Amino acid sequence: MASLLEVDALTIGFGNAPPVVKDVSFSVHAGETLALVGESGSGKTLTCRSVLRILPEAAQLRSGSVTFAGQDGTVDLLKAPERQMRAIRGDRISMIFQEPMRSLSPLHRLGNQVVEVLHLHRDIGKAEAKRRVLEQFEKVGFADAERAWSSYPFEMSGGMRQRAMIAMAMVAQPALLIADEPTTALDVTTQAQVLGLINALQKETGMAVILVTHDLGVVANMAQHVVVMNKGRVMEAGRAEDVLGRPAHGYTAKLFAAAPMIPTVATPARAVNHDDVILDLKNVTKSFTMRAGGWSKPKIITACRDVNLKVARGKTTAVVGESGSGKTTCARVALGAERPDAGGEVLFRPLANEPALPVHAMTSSQRTAFQRQAQMVFQDPYSSLSPRMRVMEALTEPMEIHGIGNRSDRKDKAAEMLRWVGLDPDMLRRYPHAFSGGQRQRLSIARALTLDPKLLICDEPTSALDVSVQDQILSLLEDIRDRAKLSYLFISHDLAVVARIADEVAVMRAGVIVEQAPPDTLFYNPQHPYTKALIAAQPEPDLTRPIDLDLVAKGAGSPTTWPEMFRFEGNTAPALRELAPGHMVRCHA
Repeated sequence: MASLLEVDALTIGFGNAPPVVKDVSFSVHAGETLALVGESGSGKTLTCRSVLRILPEAAQLRSGSVTFAGQDGTVDLLKAPERQMRAIRGDRISMIFQEPMRSLSPLHRLGNQVVEVLHLHRDIGKAEAKRRVLEQFEKVGFADAERAWSSYPFEMSGGMRQRAMIAMAMVAQPALLIADEPTTALDVTTQAQVLGLINALQKETGMAVILVTHDLGVVANMAQHVVVMNKGRVMEAGRAEDVLGRPAHGYTAKLFAAAPMIPTVATPARAVNHDDVILDLKNVTKSFTMRAGGWSKPKIITACRDVNLKVARGKTTAVVGESGSGKTTCARVALGAERPDAGGEVLFRPLANEPALPVHAMTSSQRTAFQRQAQMVFQDPYSSLSPRMRVMEALTEPMEIHGIGNRSDRKDKAAEMLRWVGLDPDMLRRYPHAFSGGQRQRLSIARALTLDPKLLICDEPTSALDVSVQDQILSLLEDIRDRAKLSYLFISHDLAVVARIADEVAVMRAGVIVEQAPPDTLFYNPQHPYTKALIAAQPEPDLTRPIDLDLVAKGAGSPTTWPEMFRFEGNTAPALRELAPGHMVRCHA
């Protein structure tokens, strides 16, 4: 059987430097999924971008070929005229990009951006094109497809923007889908549904998929063939059952050893002193007014409702939930970036024996001290680092603002922080665009640590990292927390990461906490159907344990379909009740 796409001896370089991709070869057939696996910076994305010929301007295609079995015969994509490539891009070959905020126009509504694919490549009317887009929005997990159609990218969370990117890539039903970390920004329930959607579309249309990922659990659930890359070269390639079940190369074995998983046996919980609390959110509700087009009335959106959350000193409180569940809003309220609705309060206690300070009623001097003591690691390293500032300036700027040290001291501190997060101090002179997504996230973590904060709010800090770097960063965060008694409010959709680092876990859905307990209780004795769905949706690097999509659909579905003890309609959710000591569940009495 002929290949749909064949990459042969592809070599890519920059300037006079050695090649960053060297002699890479693989093929993919219609209807099958090929996974490209490797660490950040291994050349996976460059290899895929060469297929669509959308490499950086400075990149050199030094040798090799990329042939595609198109509708009009075989095409060498590296030599095809640009007119022919424009007809192929987005229609026959689509790509889901890793960074949705940079790939979506901030000036156009999501619906207009996605429907453009159909206007360019399909001869259909506006009404039919909109119908197809709305149908695709529903398939990728938008609860309100019409609202998504009318929204701008900045009005959506990172996960929701990624859903729009997936819809854009799949709406034309391409022959080949290149998915570059397609589920990185998605919560596990949506990830499971999107993976199921891709599988369903493959069966329906015979679409082939090249999946670029560092999540070995996703590989186990999706791929028939695996190519493992490191430093631009292929380390190992073969059928998924061989590579995942019996890795022959040491590098592949190292990746598996670093992959986070929920332990099969609960680890003993660390003692938490609930009397020594550094951050306390009390009855926090936050509503936003959505602008409406035409003469329609503005719409009130409640991002989070009656949230009560404590972060014990020197411990980690994790918040888990779907994209759009209110996790990041809670973090922004905790930092003082958003003011809670009337009746809500956030208290910060920098030292155990000092009185608590109201975050939203501080004096100017208190606010300055708080901003130094509480730092945030953002989800998107692309938008959180200025493209006009070198790494040196990005890392030393917070110290300059707070008047810490002289120029030499600040440079030494910046170099030390780079070493802490596994980067070379020689990188200080570079700009952010010279780094991969995972390396940029490490830079963001380094910058947050330069002020020696007491509280770190981590918004998906490891979502962009490959498994080996993720393991390194988690070990680093654990070491810093234990050594410096640093406290974390840790937001994540990766339950394996949460199971490892958290002392307390709160599960959020639709703006409310539905279950809260220590990890040794929550992961091994979950009570709420949504919590059970999150655990069932966690992909594992084991071919014999596929994701149970039926169980995920039950818990992630409408609350009206849940068991009677948890069922409700509209905003009339039952109260959060203590079913056992330290185990809170939102249910009827």
